Amino acid sequence: SHCVKFRNLKQPPSQAGSCSSPTFAAKTITSHHASSLTPSMDRGLLHLSLCSRPPSHTILSYQLLPQSLSHCSLQSQWPPSLASAEGSTRPSSRGPPRRTSPSRRRLCVAASASAADAGASPTVVAGDDKYGKKQVISVTPQLYDYILANVRENPILRELREETATMRGSQMQVSPDQAQLLSMLVQILGAEWCIEVGVYTGYSSLAIALALPESGRLVACERDAKSLEIAKKYYKRAGVSHKVDVKHALAVDVLRALVQNGEACSYDFAFVDAEKRMYDQYFELLLQLVRVGGVIVFDNVLWHGKVVDPSVNDLKTSSIRNFNQRIYEDKRINISMVPIGDGMTICRKISNS
Repeated sequence: SHCVKFRNLKQPPSQAGSCSSPTFAAKTITSHHASSLTPSMDRGLLHLSLCSRPPSHTILSYQLLPQSLSHCSLQSQWPPSLASAEGSTRPSSRGPPRRTSPSRRRLCVAASASAADAGASPTVVAGDDKYGKKQVISVTPQLYDYILANVRENPILRELREETATMRGSQMQVSPDQAQLLSMLVQILGAEWCIEVGVYTGYSSLAIALALPESGRLVACERDAKSLEIAKKYYKRAGVSHKVDVKHALAVDVLRALVQNGEACSYDFAFVDAEKRMYDQYFELLLQLVRVGGVIVFDNVLWHGKVVDPSVNDLKTSSIRNFNQRIYEDKRINISMVPIGDGMTICRKISNS
């Protein structure tokens, strides 16, 4: 599992460089393939494009998980795309390339690949013998740009995303492809009553509300008042305020109140992107509120790739790991773990007991 970690950079505009997708940079993207990189992997490559000073936000650091990939070598390679896009001069193939700024480097992790092979493919294709030699493609920055280019993002959603990208904690916002998936699930279900646990600035809840019919209702739970003000501003601008029932309170208290008010088995869809250590409690309460056939989606189930690293045992990572195991064993739901964003698990309720 590979994790590219994005961090906010606060630098004056005069220091800004370039980045292919600066507005998507404040989000963690975890890429996966079913088998680990091994010395025998044929021409396997993972490209991590690093831009140090984009107009707003960028990749500040990267990490590889698990840390046992000691056989991997780290190489610096001048990408032709940057050479042409930035008007720079590509170094000669003879001798080492000139030292360049981080914004003009591509870091390649090559497993048993020669320098000549380094530019052979922009994607990692890993052969997996365990599952019938199925080839699994890992999402590189170039491929992710392609995915994002094919997201039909409502203009009001784009404006909200771009405003959120300037804020502290913007990595909490779901990515455009995640929001598109949530919207699609709501439409497929024909959902009318929905719940969101963890609103932040409202990007995912706005995507859900836009997908609801005029008579739809979304209970949006968020404890941070400042974030909620931004969310409510965009609900109003998008004309969906009448669909969103904003709850400025702890989500557990809101969910319990809904159960006590006789709303059990009344909801069609729920999305959870909040305190990871509370996932178990959210799950049990939402199972009471969502009808049989309804769907609950949990975000961050891969937790920046840490769930597969046995050396990482902090409270949040352990909570996510244990939660994943718990819902895997729960017979009241069917599940599908999807490697999108930081990982999402889609749970469909099939039984009340």
